Formats: sequence, structure tokens, C-alpha cells
Amino acid sequence: MDRPNILWYCTDQQRFDTIGALGNPYVRTPTIDSLVTEGVAFTHAYCQSPICTPSRSSFMTGMYPSRLHNTRNGNESFPTTHPVITKLIADSGYHCGMIGKFHLQSSGYRTEPRVDDGFDYWQFSHAPRDDWSEGHHYAEWVRQQGGDLDAMRESAERVCPEMHQTTWASECAIEFIQDRMNDSSPWLLNLNVYDPHPPFIPPKAYADRFDPADMPGPHFRPSDLEQQAKLGELDFQDEIRTPQEHDAHRVQALYYAMIAQIDDQLARILQTLETTGQRANTIILFTSDHGEALGDHGLMYKGCRFYEGLVRVPLIFSWPGHFQQNVKSEALVELLDMSSTLLEASGVNIPEQIQGKSLMPILRGEAPASELRSFVRSEYFDALDPHFTGGSGTFGTMFRTRQHKLCMYHDKQIGELYDLTTDPWEFENLWDASDHQKIKNQLIREAFDAHVVLTTDMGSPRIAPM
Repeated sequence: MDRPNILWYCTDQQRFDTIGALGNPYVRTPTIDSLVTEGVAFTHAYCQSPICTPSRSSFMTGMYPSRLHNTRNGNESFPTTHPVITKLIADSGYHCGMIGKFHLQSSGYRTEPRVDDGFDYWQFSHAPRDDWSEGHHYAEWVRQQGGDLDAMRESAERVCPEMHQTTWASECAIEFIQDRMNDSSPWLLNLNVYDPHPPFIPPKAYADRFDPADMPGPHFRPSDLEQQAKLGELDFQDEIRTPQEHDAHRVQALYYAMIAQIDDQLARILQTLETTGQRANTIILFTSDHGEALGDHGLMYKGCRFYEGLVRVPLIFSWPGHFQQNVKSEALVELLDMSSTLLEASGVNIPEQIQGKSLMPILRGEAPASELRSFVRSEYFDALDPHFTGGSGTFGTMFRTRQHKLCMYHDKQIGELYDLTTDPWEFENLWDASDHQKIKNQLIREAFDAHVVLTTDMGSPRIAPM
């Protein structure tokens, strides 16, 4: 049988709980809902870092950020010691394309330098701004149409849907798919839109569809303010505030509006697959790099915390006739497992350094959908840099089992422990609770063991006993 095409659609900063078919009655996601119905949705998928670069570097290499030595945003360069998975897939005979944000290294004050990525089609857009003099394909596209991104972003209408980055990405994807229609080689398209990343400025036409008064608001209790004050030394992008101070209901409405536009544009791409006769042999993968606090616990945006809204992301695979349909798997999954799955799906032998577990047995119905890992991990390591004043030098790790979540902030001597069976939204920190010291100590040991085993680089191969 021919190897499948792969359409890999990755949003930016989208929480796990933002899909209608997975239990959210406030969003409008009919296209994504259809992927859930005709595929497998992993409802407990976790990113390996709650910020962009380390998460993307991790799933593009199949390695934990600290193992890869790429743990922060704003980094000067990307390690070249291990190939990205699209290079491995391209070397196996795939045509590989990339659209939108890549962000394995900093795009500040420059267009992000390319690595040996395997892409023969490259349309770059780090963010929907016009900050780069050249090499930013989306901004150039808008200028060619007579648009002014900065002016539109500041207007009451915002950037119109016709000139939006999400629309541009779809136009590029449609071009790529149409060009592949008569090509006998398989293809992989890695499409990375910027939404629903802040600032929360969807086109007014979409924003008007969502009334802030109808929104449920964030997961918040007044006790969160005291808890977050204890964690105040840790890196985070915004101040600790109440939902009212964050205007969280309005922000939630705007966030859902951005996702609605994504859903509409994804529908255009899927329709192109149908009309070109390529849908039957194309795996659709929908995911995001990390989540968004969205007012939960008095926090907005992202940074060094590991709450569910920040580290748990959508992960949906659809390939009717080959994968199970309408399956909602509660297995603990990491985005590293997505990486291994893409390699197996494309027929690439998985290299030794890849740290994920392929999801193909679950997707094909050959293994129980409820079990994969006994724990998942996430990391935030951002040491102080003498050349840059940002950040507080925070080192944080998360270790989550089926029942508990342990978060340790190693240089601050503070931590969090939650029983997710009784407290799924993490309001009751049990770190100092006398009746939870035994389980806390056990989890600390297990988390330390996992970190040492999974992130230690042993160096070059041994060739002699001494």
C-alpha cells in the first residue's frame, strides 16, 4: 500500500478544552468536531514545555527539551546534534512543506534562520506583524495586496478575514495540496497558524459572534490569589489578577472567536483534499504547541506554571478506513508520542534518540485506547542570562500520573501537589498537607528518577570497557 500523505495542522497556544465535540458548548468548531467523530482524540495529551520554542523543538526532534539543550524562548540558535523529524521523513521520499510559524530558535530582530529541516516548500510567518524587512512571507503577501498590517491591527475592524494570517496559511496549503495532486510521491504538510495566540484580536466579524456575557469564565477561586502570590517569583507573562481585572469573559470570547476562524479555514483545506481526490490517503493531525492560562487561577497568557490549561493540548488523528473512528482516548500521552507516530506512519525507522511512544497501535485498534504511559512530564528551564534582563532564572518540572500532579520549582524551594481525581482544576495545593507527605515524597523520587533517566545525555557510544 502507498504511504499516506500527512496534513499536520498545529495551532499556537490552544488549550485542550476548546473543542465542541470534546465537551465545550461555548465554542463553534464543526470542522474539528468532524475530525473527532471520524478519528481518535487523545483527551489527555501534554506538551513538554508550556512555552513555544522548547515545546516545538521537542516534538520536532522527538526529544525532551533539556535532553536537546533547547529550553527557552529567544534562543540564539538551534542545536544541530539531532535531526528534526521532517528531515528524516523527507529523506525517506516525502515532499515536505512548512507554512507559518516554526520557532525552533528566536525570530526576534531577524527572520528565523532555517535549519536542515527537510522542507522543499517553505512559507514563513513567525507572527501576524510586519516587523521583518524581508523573508516574512505573510507580511509580504499582505503588502502585495495593498494592505497595511499594523494599521489593520489597530483598527476597530482588526485584520479582515481575507487578509488574516490564518487565511494566508490556508491559501498556501491549498496551493501545496493542488500541486501534489498528480505527484506519485507522498507528502507531509506542517501548517502552523499563529492563532489563538495573544494578542486576542480576531477580525471583528468573528468577535461579534461571541458575547462575553455568554462565556463561562475562567477556573478561579479567591484563594488562588494567595496561592499565586507564593509562586510570584516564577516567570509569567502577566500579573496575578482577578477575572474581573483580567476582563476574562471578554478575553475568552475573543479566544473562541479566533478558534472559530481556524475551524472555518481548516474546512477549506479539507475540502481541497476532497476535490483533489487526496483525502482517502491523507492522515489529518490537529494539535497545538501548548495551552493558555485564560484567566485560570488569576493568570493570563503563559510562563512557568503547569496547570491543565497550560500544558494539556488537543491531539486528534483522523484517517477513515485505517484509524478507529469516534474514539476518545483518556490515555496519558505526550507530544513526543505524536513525533514517533508521524515517523511510523511515514515508514521511517525510529532512531534511538527518539523518546516518544508511537500511538499507531491505539489508532489502529490494536491496543487499548485507555493506556499508554504511567506518567507524563513537562519542563520549564530558563536560567538568567547576563546579556538579557528578562526572566527570573526559573527551573520548573511537572510529573503527572493518572491521579496526581507534582510541580517543583527547583531553585525556589516551592512546589505544588494536586489530586486530580478530586480536584481536576487544581485549587487545593497539597504540598504541605500532613496526610499527603508520603505520596509527595514518593512522587518526588519518581519524578527525579524520570528526569535523570530521560534527560541525561550519556555522550558518545562506549567502545571499550575503560
